[in-house]
Amino acid sequence: MNELHVGDPRQLGTDVGPVIDEDARKGLQAHIDALKSEGRLVAETPLAAEHTENGTYIAPVAFNIDSIDSLTREQFGPILHIVRYKASQLDKVIDEINARGYGLTFGVHSRNESFAADIARRMRVGNVYINRNIIGAVVGVQPFGGQGLSGTGPKAGGPHYLYRFATEKTITNNTAALGGNASLLALDDE
Repeated sequence: MNELHVGDPRQLGTDVGPVIDEDARKGLQAHIDALKSEGRLVAETPLAAEHTENGTYIAPVAFNIDSIDSLTREQFGPILHIVRYKASQLDKVIDEINARGYGLTFGVHSRNESFAADIARRMRVGNVYINRNIIGAVVGVQPFGGQGLSGTGPKAGGPHYLYRFATEKTITNNTAALGGNASLLALDDE
């Protein structure tokens, strides 16, 4: 985390840009402050004032938490929540994650291909990344979108994405009701 550069995303050397708006920044900062007050901070990226004084920046942070259930809502920002569990509890952890109702992205790191594939199959999320970071979907290659409370509908860049912008409209006119001659539209087999 000490290697991350937080700042203007237009600069090539920037790793993390601002969050979407001031309301989002305030909500994330309140969550961060609460976890810090509980002594759960693991690490925090330093912010350079000259790069972050104008904008809605949040320092990337990592926290230890006791369980997935301690998260009451999605925290859509650079916050890593670490939950430790025994391997025998994996099914329970997956059930807890799926029960939250949020399903944007999930990452799994494993050298065991069948294990990673099984986890990916069981997660109710829109995107599963195996053995890579969980941000930076490649446009045109990895459609992006979630499930449940993290988004619905076609994925951005997916095969049905363009249809989201189209409104189909059909107009059917019964010309006979207006006194038109319906026999003109009938096929004559003779």
